Amino acid sequence: MTIVQERPSVRASSRDREHRRDRTAALFAAASLPDNIDRLDELREEVLLINMGVARSVARRFAQRGIDLEDLEQVACEALVKAIRRFDASRNHDFLAYAVPTIRGEVQRHFRDLGWMVKPTRRVQENQQRSARMAEDLSAELGRRPDTAELVSALGISAREHAEAESARGCFHATSLDQRLSDDGETGDIGSTLAADDRDLPACEARMMVIPALLDLTERERHVVYMRYFEDRTQNEIGADIGVGQAQVSRILASALDGMRCTLEGRVAS
Repeated sequence: MTIVQERPSVRASSRDREHRRDRTAALFAAASLPDNIDRLDELREEVLLINMGVARSVARRFAQRGIDLEDLEQVACEALVKAIRRFDASRNHDFLAYAVPTIRGEVQRHFRDLGWMVKPTRRVQENQQRSARMAEDLSAELGRRPDTAELVSALGISAREHAEAESARGCFHATSLDQRLSDDGETGDIGSTLAADDRDLPACEARMMVIPALLDLTERERHVVYMRYFEDRTQNEIGADIGVGQAQVSRILASALDGMRCTLEGRVAS
């Protein structure tokens, strides 16, 4: 019974991949026609939507390393947009063969930049190391991965301290630009995926600068800031999402921005 249920799923998955590849190729072919110059953005947007799942899949490979999956998916999707703009269908037949290494390189660069920019305190580093060791010990004892409450209780720290430690996971070391993208000896290193002149780089650098300030906000403040400035949602839309009025959203944003300003000014002064 189980085998009968799984086989159609496998075939469907294969058909989905074939459809995605064929549809993507058709869209790029259409985008290359002079008559479709006015539809270029529309065609590229459809390519983006079709391949968004692939970008998110690449991002998930880097999950549980100290950076929120939502942030990784954002980076991966931005990299997908760049790949779509730069892809030359006349020179490459398979878009994903070109796009996936580009997406992977951008996500790895995100880790490298964050590793340089975010400097956890000694207390946070110690808690992170203790948390990792305790998680291994409890896993062996319980026969499963401990949940957050069990881990916090065993460590004797607060839930906030544990959250700070987890947010620092994976952010202590920079990823070398000389690191190979794979072990097959044929693909290049991470540095080879980076553009020499990238118009999007200033925005990327600005985002990296504000990450330490974002980490000092409460979870609610971070969520509101993300919706307002990363998703470009209105205060009314944000209020409907979190269950408060527009005036309350305005106060949350004002408080968050004041806090971020103080953090950034303190870093510059130091």
